[in-house]
Amino acid sequence: METLEDIFDDANGDLAVGELESAVEKYQRCVQMAPDFFDGWHALGMALMKLGRFPEAIEAGTRAVALRPNDQIGWTSLSLFYNRAGHIKEAEAAGAKAKILSWGGKIARE
Repeated sequence: METLEDIFDDANGDLAVGELESAVEKYQRCVQMAPDFFDGWHALGMALMKLGRFPEAIEAGTRAVALRPNDQIGWTSLSLFYNRAGHIKEAEAAGAKAKILSWGGKIARE
């Protein structure tokens, strides 16, 4: 039986060689297996963005930052997803949260 880590590693390999649809399918399997898997949601969002599936990328990015609201890379990526979808106001808001985190601030209490 494949472990979460095995599937995630395979998905990362697919992403690296441009097999985006395969990567998305494997990342989706990861987050189905472990809905609280931040790295899976983040990677899924990145792969979906590369495919131009911006609404789905935004959904995955939103799930990622909900899991780790003080993760700078999560907010930076979500800002990028919004930007690519043409949602500038939302992109700027997510980018501002990433900036606050880069300064050592917090978005949510831990």
